[in-house]
Amino acid sequence: MSASHELYLSRETLAELRQVSAWRSLGSLAFTWACIGGCFALYAVYPSVLTVVITWFVMSGRHLALAVLMHDGAHGLLLRDKRWNDRISQWLTAYPTMADTLLYRRVHFEHHRNTWTDKDPDLGLATALPVTRASFRRKMIRDLTGQTAYQRLRATAQYAFALEPQSSKLLAFARNLRGFLITQALLLTGLCFAGIPEAFLLVWWLPALTGYQVVLRLRSIAEHACVPDPSDPLRRTRTTLAPAWLRFFLAPHHVNYHLEHHLFMTVPHYNLPRAHRLLRELGVLERAEVAPSYARVLRVATNAQVAPG
Repeated sequence: MSASHELYLSRETLAELRQVSAWRSLGSLAFTWACIGGCFALYAVYPSVLTVVITWFVMSGRHLALAVLMHDGAHGLLLRDKRWNDRISQWLTAYPTMADTLLYRRVHFEHHRNTWTDKDPDLGLATALPVTRASFRRKMIRDLTGQTAYQRLRATAQYAFALEPQSSKLLAFARNLRGFLITQALLLTGLCFAGIPEAFLLVWWLPALTGYQVVLRLRSIAEHACVPDPSDPLRRTRTTLAPAWLRFFLAPHHVNYHLEHHLFMTVPHYNLPRAHRLLRELGVLERAEVAPSYARVLRVATNAQVAPG
């Protein structure tokens, strides 16, 4: 964090905001996995198309919740002990979703160091907007039909293969994605013992391949797309306000406070709302990029007159 950002809040206040609470972090993890378990339990008791639809909405957001907690883990904000922070992050947030905290950390820190520059690995996500409504509908269709997920997972698998080019592809995949394979095997085994093996596909992977891609796209659009001034720390990323029920589905664990995260990236997720309130009380947010709703952001992001190629 630069010295200019420290001018917004006192050092004493920042020190309080940066305090990592193991109980609050583990509480967020427990809540997320309780929701996941609740979806499986609901399907086990009432297996039906309606139940699949209900769990699809909830589980799509839970996959994002795991990604948000992995993000905290990448910043070392889950636990003070680095080894346990990384272990918990890997096994309870990253591996279940075919991600890797350590690889993500390496790329994500480049995003923070080089936001809105040619070295920003996320630059393409922001500069691709605005688009026309027709173009946005096509993107949503690709997300909902699994095409986006296929491209993402294929890239992950290809990376795993490339790590050991002299080995067989199957061996390289198994070795470099063993955490993913182990967590999936454990999950499937548990569902088989529960008598609902089909829930592995219907309740876990169906939302992961479809709905999760939608909320992931909406989160990405809200954070950096169509901002007014990429050179201004207060206007190059966005905080999006939303009611609690909508945050449960689209912005779990306060991920909507992205402006505050960029200003104070060593503040854990549960302290971001307080950082927002303090900045607002000090008048800092009067000229900052704070959207009143996700609907407003989407209107701005889909107002292009000509669709990109």
